[in-house]
Amino acid sequence: MSATPHRRRVRQNRALRMLDRLEGDPRADRLIDTMRSAVRALPLGPGRDALHGRWLGHPVHPLLVQVPIGTWMSAAVLDLRPGRSREAGLLIGVGLAAAVPAALAGAVDWADLHSRQARVGLVHALSNAASLGLYAASLTCRAKGRHAAGRTLGFLGLTAVGFGGALGGHLAYRQAAGANHAEEVPQVVREGWHRIGAVDEFPPGEAVRRSVDDVPLLVVNEDGTTVHVLAERCSHLAGPLAEGTVADGCVECPWHGSVFRLSDGLNVRGPATAPQPAFDSRIVDGHVEVRLRRDDREALAARDRDARVTGSAGE
Repeated sequence: MSATPHRRRVRQNRALRMLDRLEGDPRADRLIDTMRSAVRALPLGPGRDALHGRWLGHPVHPLLVQVPIGTWMSAAVLDLRPGRSREAGLLIGVGLAAAVPAALAGAVDWADLHSRQARVGLVHALSNAASLGLYAASLTCRAKGRHAAGRTLGFLGLTAVGFGGALGGHLAYRQAAGANHAEEVPQVVREGWHRIGAVDEFPPGEAVRRSVDDVPLLVVNEDGTTVHVLAERCSHLAGPLAEGTVADGCVECPWHGSVFRLSDGLNVRGPATAPQPAFDSRIVDGHVEVRLRRDDREALAARDRDARVTGSAGE
């Protein structure tokens, strides 16, 4: 009886090893670079940030894919019952229409990923493209009265969607694509003021890197009396903001071009969907001291209180 869990663990490890090999395989990198350039060249204007989900505070692609996945799963359930092919076909058509904006949002996000993430994302996209082709063929067969073939193609499409969804989960949870890479800052920085250096160490208008509790900070001395301090690792994919461009009261990430306002960390332009944690600053005896902005600390405290109340209610 003990052999079965062991074999299951071996299969799981084999799947992870396959994904690790996919992440490290550079053979598709030239194609990926070409496709990235094409996506970035799309004349989307402000719509690009909307597709990233900056208005929502996190990527919008996972939200949009719920419609095609839900309709296609419902169609599969109807296909298990005789005489419901027409209704299943309607659901498939709705899913195909909803897949277009979902795919566009996914492509916009994918174009700004690291190479290892982009390799997995390419296979994720190919699997989803295959599902679109299978469902389009299923809908065509149903329209021609070939309902058995339509059902078969629909089940194959759902299988492709499931495989693509598994890769999407790997991207989101194992590779942290789309995650807020600055989320931990309010949780690890101690309360109170922290001295980070003399004012003379921060030339006006220049980005300087310092750290507090092992958290990298971006420090910009605006005019000798006003010092802006943000978490230094970009919330998008942890890019080094201290190596970015400071202009017009903002800093631009050198990796993917996210722009953050220095005064409060607001993400002015994506692909970042979350703002940067901001710090209060003061000058004491010629030295700069910083503390995590109270809004961030209070928000964390409120989340902790809610968690305690929820936990107590469940006991």
